[in-house]
Amino acid sequence: MHPTPTTADLDVLSALLREAAQQEILPRFRTVTATAKLDGSLVTAADLGVQRWLTTALAERWPDVALLGEEMDAAEQQRSLDAGGALWCLDPLDGTSNFTCGFPGFCISLALIRDGRSELALILDPLRDECFTAARGLGAQLHGTPLAPYAPGPSLADCIAVVDFKRIPPARVPALFRRGGFRSQRNLGAVALEWCWLAAGRFQLYLHGGQKLWDHAAGRLVAQEAGCATALFDPHTATPIDAPALGKHLALAAANADLYAQWLDFVQLPMQE
Repeated sequence: MHPTPTTADLDVLSALLREAAQQEILPRFRTVTATAKLDGSLVTAADLGVQRWLTTALAERWPDVALLGEEMDAAEQQRSLDAGGALWCLDPLDGTSNFTCGFPGFCISLALIRDGRSELALILDPLRDECFTAARGLGAQLHGTPLAPYAPGPSLADCIAVVDFKRIPPARVPALFRRGGFRSQRNLGAVALEWCWLAAGRFQLYLHGGQKLWDHAAGRLVAQEAGCATALFDPHTATPIDAPALGKHLALAAANADLYAQWLDFVQLPMQE
C-alpha cells in the first residue's frame, strides 16, 4: 500500500465505500430517524456509522493521512485543515434529508486533498451502484467509462439547470426565472451527486448558493476532469476562489465554457450583498 493514496488505489477505495454503504447505509434506508444539528441540518445513525467505519478503514491503510469529516465538530475540522499534508475530506452521507424521507438520492463522497487541491475523488450512489471517480489530470470515470458532459444546444434555453433555490436569497429568485435562462429546472438535494450528474451529461447548468468543503471537494473534481467549466465564489463577491476552506461557497458550473460564460452573465453575481 502506498504511503499516500494514488490512482492505483481507486479500486480499493471504491470497494471500501461500497462496503461502508452495505454495512451502514442500505440496512437503514426507510427505517432510520434523524435528529437536527445546531445548524439545522439532519444527522442519522447512517451518517455517523459511515464516518466511523471509513475513518477506521482508511487509517488502517494510510495511517499518515488525516481525515476531515462532516460529522466532526468545527474546531476539529479546522485543525485537520490547518495541519497540512494529505487529507481525506469525507461526507459520509450527502443527501441526509433525502435518505431520511425515502427519496432515492444520496451518496458517500470522499476526496483526497493535497497541496491545497483535490487530487482524487470518489462518489458512491449506493442505490444505483454508481461509483464516480476522478484523478487530477487523468479524467473522470464511471465504472471504467470516461465521463463527458452533454449539451443539447448552444444556448441556455436549450439546457436543464439544477438550481438549489433553498440557499439563494429570496429576492434573487424571481430573476432566475426570466426568459432565456434554461429550458427546465431540477434539484437533486445531494450536492456531490449533482456535480457527478453534470459530469455525466444528465443536465447542463448548475447553481448552488451554499456548499461546504465536503460538498464540493470530490464532486467538483469529477466535473472538472470530465470537462465541465466550474467555479466557487464567496456568496458576497464575484471573484472565484479555489483554496480549501470551511465556509460556505456559491457554486456555478456548466457543461462547457461557452454555456458557463452565458450562465455567469445570466445569474449576475454576487448573489448576496
